[in-house]
Amino acid sequence: MIASLRGPVIRITAQDAVIEAGGVGYLVLATPDTLAGLRIGEEAFVHVSMVISRENEQTLFGFSDDDAREAFEVLKTVSGIGPRSALQILSALPPNDLRRAISTKDEAALVRVPGIGKKTAQRMVLELEGKLGPVVGDVPASSPSSDTDSDVLDALVQMGWKEHDASVALAEAHKKIPDGTVAQLLRGALQILGQRR
Repeated sequence: MIASLRGPVIRITAQDAVIEAGGVGYLVLATPDTLAGLRIGEEAFVHVSMVISRENEQTLFGFSDDDAREAFEVLKTVSGIGPRSALQILSALPPNDLRRAISTKDEAALVRVPGIGKKTAQRMVLELEGKLGPVVGDVPASSPSSDTDSDVLDALVQMGWKEHDASVALAEAHKKIPDGTVAQLLRGALQILGQRR
């Protein structure tokens, strides 16, 4: 089993990255937060969960920290949630936000995740209670910072967008998501850029 990868980043898209390790390029699906921290040509280190499907297809899911990887592993235990759904959930709700939603039984926060309906949200609250660990600190969501903007802009440029176009899309994303995280703003900017193609 592959538990982590270290090596230069060869390619980054909105959903995945290719990291070379030992002369082999590994395709790693990842959350926008994780992808935003990668730079083409620079060495990266990601925690990995390797999933083998019934058809014997091997897929690597990468995370910037072990906390996110562990949350991913726990999410996959919920009936009806596969690895891609688990990644989608963590893209919208980082581990601590997910813990908070489960511990406070905030089904509304879970339903806001694309692809998660009311029944799945109820099942998640029921099946995950006490399994994700305690909420770390109780810090309110941070307001957008220049670091957040810089991470989003860097990620968009690494994905091949012109810096000017990326800046305009990020400004529009800020209007729609004033207190957005890197993941939320990156997803919002990508949607805006995609509509203009």
